[in-house]
Amino acid sequence: MEAYGGILVDEKAVRVENAFLEFLKSFRSGNRNELHYEAEIEVMRANESNTMFIDFEHVITFSDLLQKAISDEYLRFEPYLKNACKRFVTELKPTFISDDNPNKDINIAFYNLPIVKRLRELATSEIGRLVSVTGVVTRTSEVRPELIQGTFKCLECGGVIKNVEQEFKYTEPTICPIPTCNKRARWLLMRQESKFADWQRVRMQETSKEIPAGSLPRSLDVILRHEIVEQARAGDTVIFTGTVIVIPDLLALASPGERSECRREGSQRKGPAAGNEGVRGLRALGVRDLSYRLAFIANSVQICDGRRDADIRNRKKESDDDDMQFTTQELDEIQRMRNIPDFFKKLVNSVAPTVFGHQDIKRAILLMLMGGVHKLTHEGINLRGDINVCIVGDPSCAKSQFLKYTSGIVPRSVYTSGKSSSAAGLTATVAKEPETGEFCIEAGALMLADNGICCIDEFDKMEIRDQVAIHEAMEQQTISITKAGIQATLNARTSILAAANPAGGRYDKSKPLKYNVALPPAILSRFDLVYVMIDDPDDQTDYHIAHHIVRVHQKREEALTPTFTTAQLKRYIAYAKTLKPKLTAEAKKILVDSYVALRRGDTNPGSRVAYRMTVRQLEALIRLSEAIQVQPQHVNLAVKLLKTSIIR
Repeated sequence: MEAYGGILVDEKAVRVENAFLEFLKSFRSGNRNELHYEAEIEVMRANESNTMFIDFEHVITFSDLLQKAISDEYLRFEPYLKNACKRFVTELKPTFISDDNPNKDINIAFYNLPIVKRLRELATSEIGRLVSVTGVVTRTSEVRPELIQGTFKCLECGGVIKNVEQEFKYTEPTICPIPTCNKRARWLLMRQESKFADWQRVRMQETSKEIPAGSLPRSLDVILRHEIVEQARAGDTVIFTGTVIVIPDLLALASPGERSECRREGSQRKGPAAGNEGVRGLRALGVRDLSYRLAFIANSVQICDGRRDADIRNRKKESDDDDMQFTTQELDEIQRMRNIPDFFKKLVNSVAPTVFGHQDIKRAILLMLMGGVHKLTHEGINLRGDINVCIVGDPSCAKSQFLKYTSGIVPRSVYTSGKSSSAAGLTATVAKEPETGEFCIEAGALMLADNGICCIDEFDKMEIRDQVAIHEAMEQQTISITKAGIQATLNARTSILAAANPAGGRYDKSKPLKYNVALPPAILSRFDLVYVMIDDPDDQTDYHIAHHIVRVHQKREEALTPTFTTAQLKRYIAYAKTLKPKLTAEAKKILVDSYVALRRGDTNPGSRVAYRMTVRQLEALIRLSEAIQVQPQHVNLAVKLLKTSIIR
């Protein structure tokens, strides 16, 4: 630090600011060798954004010293980096700031750091450094205003003090700077001349794959500010880039505008007794005044959707239908996959390659992953496009294997067990915020799997009252909550893949499905497909299964030879979800005739259908046909799938 004219100047920070400005002005990228961040300003103008996104790989390429300074002391240099961005924008595009607001700030967002840390790896050594951390969002608060810089008026002399920095709590000036006043006066916040910003608190938790054996999942509060609020939703796996900070546990972090009564009382006391109350107050707290915790201030949010090079801007004001953008190379690869003979059959064989056989179930899971088409009627009623599948079978038939595989192939997926899940854990519950005392909604498994898949194992072991709670989610795809003064209807647009064991432990082939499984008809009718896996001794089948299992244990990855890798399958499923096929006239006729025939067979004496044929099964036929492609031959395949699943 150097003092010039009574003002302290951080010389190192000024040098970092100038080096960063030089980086913004001169860095070139791409085949056309264009000035990258000059083009970034045009992107900001087109998106009406005040945030400049900086690829940290560019900083590393430009200067090792600059990237080390930013990495090691980001919190110290952040205001200077923002100032460099503002100078850069002002020099190149003076009207970008002056046309709107001359006091407008340019925010900075780093992404693409070389190392992404796990939540458990964050420690006090990371305080103030620029780091990226990954986890699952489990709770989000509402967006609130935060006072960034306050302008105060002295109520004694009328003097005005501008740009008083605020950090998590309401902070007034310590003393009036007017020489004739010079008092620790009462202050009035001038709201029109103060600077406010949006902020949101997000709770992040470790992903299930990162939790060590015997440990509970760690969680961390993440503060989002400015334009990155509302970018992370409950259930998203995200990468936050920012810095770790330390906050006292006693501060009301959720209300940064709350006045500190102890500060106000102390400032108004006169004489030697001034401040004694505050000291006694701290002593009365005991050891709690030494209790601190880590928090994280993020400057960028990147949604992990299983694809590389995701645009971190594309979540803002995005529709719920995932309109994913694909690169030219990805589209070329998808087209080459589609040109392979017997493409659909090879896709089916690539699903859960560690499980031998069960082609019908693999076909059903593949169609569930692709899904049908969501529709909205003129009356505003949503028609479900997601496909629900139930697998009923004897023990050790790879039911859980299918569920585990499916939960790992979709970005937003949740795996849970029915025996240990309550109605609130599956849907949503109302909890009280510890800091504010306000009630908020905690997302359950179905909400966390919104626009994904919820895999429920041991479905038959659930209590009846808990099964009833998911009726609405399975058909209307919403969750209605009315408790603690909160009335809300939440989205649960998820496919459900459930696994259940027969009522007697083994499947009795002499009885229909409805007598073999302890599931009520209302639940069964909500599943589009119900498959039965029977463990019958058969020398040839047993030989092939045993040979396959031993080969997997012996050679591991080399034993599996699917046509498409898991990465290719994920990419194709993501692409297929963007397609919206429409019913043709021929397909419509086959659907109607097939439904009438199925209803007719339902009324025949001695019918062995799993459950009554209703209009829900007709809608299931439509969804299955759309998941393949709505042509007459695809409708016939959907009818065949439905017939094999219900006639048991």
